[in-house]
Amino acid sequence: LLRSLGPLGLFFFAIFDSSPVPSFGALDIFTAILAARNREPWYLYAAAATAGSVIGAYLTFRVARKAGLDYLHRKFGERRVSRLTKYFERWGTGALVVCTAVPIPLPTSAFFAIAGVLDYPLRTFIIVVALSRAARYAAIAAVASHYRRHFIVALRHLWLHSALIVAITIILAAAIVVSMVLLRRRRSHPIPAKTQTT
Repeated sequence: LLRSLGPLGLFFFAIFDSSPVPSFGALDIFTAILAARNREPWYLYAAAATAGSVIGAYLTFRVARKAGLDYLHRKFGERRVSRLTKYFERWGTGALVVCTAVPIPLPTSAFFAIAGVLDYPLRTFIIVVALSRAARYAAIAAVASHYRRHFIVALRHLWLHSALIVAITIILAAAIVVSMVLLRRRRSHPIPAKTQTT
């Protein structure tokens, strides 16, 4: 069944994955399996997953921007929205990068919707989501395609590697957050230009 999905099927599933209905990481798994089992180049599946995800993110962003905060409360719950909104207001682009590039156990579509409600710049939103998703799915598809059968075997026994996966996820998220903090500090405290003395 998965083999018949192909890049086009993966593209449409990626649109669904970025909607308010979560798929709990299924897109990552489907991308990996298809890249490992099929003969097409791995970058076709990475591109399909990325393109569909960006379109789905854009649709969620636009719907939330028009519907407002009440829409978020109905879809994700007032308490969760309040927590994620504070996180997004504090970290902005950094929060968007982390939730799209790293497979964290949170509904990514909630961040897309919050970005829409908070009037986050659409152009920046598309660029950040596209680059972050491209990096994520390219890495998944490339690794799966390279190891193929070994990757499928490891995927079937995913629970044996759960600690390693969690550790890698935490390290990636921490690295992105630290980078964004350092970049923000550098922008808020620019290094003064040296004055030339004659």
